[in-house]
Amino acid sequence: MKVYDGSSQSENARDTDPERAKVGIAEYEVTTNGAVLTTSGLGSCIGVALHDVNTGVSGLVHVMLPTADEMDDDNAAKFADAGTDLLIEEMERAGASRRHIEAKIAGGSDMLDFSGSGSGIGVRNVEKVRETLDSYDIPIVAEDVGGDHGRSLRLESQTGDLVVKSADQSDTRL
Repeated sequence: MKVYDGSSQSENARDTDPERAKVGIAEYEVTTNGAVLTTSGLGSCIGVALHDVNTGVSGLVHVMLPTADEMDDDNAAKFADAGTDLLIEEMERAGASRRHIEAKIAGGSDMLDFSGSGSGIGVRNVEKVRETLDSYDIPIVAEDVGGDHGRSLRLESQTGDLVVKSADQSDTRL
């Protein structure tokens, strides 16, 4: 994880387009300088975009599975519960306040269901993200979840806007 604070950019670069950072599967990023955070390949995975409306600190995590209890894996960002926890903690270290964080989520499609239990990974991921955010009293102010199509995300951290590009429709701004 890298915190984007603008320290590696020249002054002229900061005056033009914001920096862009790609968030891979089971990864997260936090920005304090208005960088645009992107992720793609969201099927049953969830993108959790958080934005502190007072400080502008923003973060994005791309989670794959509902809970860390389901596997023996050290990568917290892979899981809806632990990844969301980690993102909130890193944002607070960067200056965000839980009281001012808003969440936007996207993904959780029912692409392939091998569970046999009736609830696919996508549905379980959405439920776990909602539960985790609720435990921090962080409201979900917008979402684009479910369905059977993939998504890509662009978090414009200067405004907190989340642009969702869906495989079955045009861009949606949340």
